Amino acid sequence: MKLVVGLGNPGSEYARHRHNVGFRVVDAVADASGIPLASARFEGVWGQGVWNDREIALLQPETWMNRSGAAVEAAIASFELPLADILIVVDDVDLPVGRLRLRARGSDGGQRGLRDILQRTGPELARLRFGVGRPPFGTDTRDHVLTAFTDDEEPALQRGLTRATEAVACWAREGITPAMNRFNAPPDPETEPDSDGETGGGSW
Repeated sequence: MKLVVGLGNPGSEYARHRHNVGFRVVDAVADASGIPLASARFEGVWGQGVWNDREIALLQPETWMNRSGAAVEAAIASFELPLADILIVVDDVDLPVGRLRLRARGSDGGQRGLRDILQRTGPELARLRFGVGRPPFGTDTRDHVLTAFTDDEEPALQRGLTRATEAVACWAREGITPAMNRFNAPPDPETEPDSDGETGGGSW
């Protein structure tokens, strides 16, 4: 079984925030796959089913962002999941809105939810970083990720959600390396700048 974990904060007041884009990617995958997010399990919202002939589980931890590792750890223990079968979806302020960056392993890059997970599992965990844009000059990163996307950013956000769904499907079907090769390049190199997405812009 493959497990896709999208990070965010619970509650309707946070639903549209940049910090919750991990939840939104999992919602998009649930819509595309027909897997309902209908169960309360592992301190989060859970769904499980078959997509493209692969057994897939979806998890949105409701432990608050900074304690996301508790939900992931519980799911790993229950199903005895190898780390290679888990993908974590997080927001990234060092990538343009809607831009994706997959990694097979590495640091948390300043993302506190990912940090909590990696402290429990180690760095050998694949992640899909979803760009939410850098904060305006003078705006604290932690404040920025707790704002909604602007109307001008919405088209890029929607394109990114579609592309992220395709990336998750590729990862589940073919593995992390083919997904990296296909989805780490910007869709339009002429208009989207590159970024390594791993250096981090401070903890958030």
